[in-house]
Amino acid sequence: MYTVEECGFAGSWHWSFESGEQRWSPGLFRLLGLRSDLAPPSYGLFLDLVHPEDQAQMASPGMVAQGVVLPQAIVRVIRPSGEMRTLSVLSELHVSPEGRPLAVNGVALDVTDRERLRQLQLADERRRQALYLTSYTASFFVGPDLVHEFPAEVAQVHGLSQDELQVDPFLMVVPDERAALRDRGWERHDRRLHFQAISRERLASGELVRFRLLGVPVWSSTGDYVGWAGMKYPIHASGVPGTAIGAFADNGVRLGLEQSVRGQHLRAARGLLAWSMSTLAEAGGLSLSTVRRLEEEAEGQGSRSRHKAVDALRKAGIRFIAMEDGSIAVAKM
Repeated sequence: MYTVEECGFAGSWHWSFESGEQRWSPGLFRLLGLRSDLAPPSYGLFLDLVHPEDQAQMASPGMVAQGVVLPQAIVRVIRPSGEMRTLSVLSELHVSPEGRPLAVNGVALDVTDRERLRQLQLADERRRQALYLTSYTASFFVGPDLVHEFPAEVAQVHGLSQDELQVDPFLMVVPDERAALRDRGWERHDRRLHFQAISRERLASGELVRFRLLGVPVWSSTGDYVGWAGMKYPIHASGVPGTAIGAFADNGVRLGLEQSVRGQHLRAARGLLAWSMSTLAEAGGLSLSTVRRLEEEAEGQGSRSRHKAVDALRKAGIRFIAMEDGSIAVAKM
């Protein structure tokens, strides 16, 4: 605990009911932003620094003195400087053999960064949930177990159950087009090729919507097949909606698309830019031998070097475009 306290991430406290003595470790003073020579340890002072909205999560001084302790709480603390930190507070009551409260010990851990990450994750989850309800845009993933992972809102919008979509997402497609699209999708999946299609889907509201579907195989850095990442979005005159851009990056679609760029595409891109292999190596932070291996298909499909090369070419104005037939077109912007 000493090392953690020295880093400013933890502190402890003790309150003896018999003597009235209260002690704080140096770490707790640092957590609360107080000076030990100016602020005598006091549970009441600690509670006063807790955000008013969070104070109900901790027992009052009177409750603690009577032996009522809330074992765990996550609270925001406002330091005298105005800075706010999030603490995880653990409290333990000590009693006599007869059950009389004797003392209480506590530990406070600074979980500000962890809590901030949790809040960001919750916000992102809410964004994902709202995305399909508002724009009918969703990303999905199919693992080696062939279970399709869709946001629950997709099932809600289409009037299907989550279990049904996990087994057969083509149930969203209108019946007269369903079998052909299903056969084509699984054929591309089994051959580990990217898949694109346009589907007509009937929503639970009765509305008929045309969607663009995209699925790509994803490989690990060691060349092992990981699964299929995909997305779907409604077709508008403006093309891909802005809300769809994030979905390309967050569930492996962009990763899979870049992994489908092969040596011939890299050579074509270099030709459009009039780049030598040495130029590409320098722009991508790669060795000349690595670029040569990429172009000769001697690098694994999940190689990180491939993404560095694609990123360098993209920054130079090259676009790799997935075509309907599964091929990759190379263009210069």
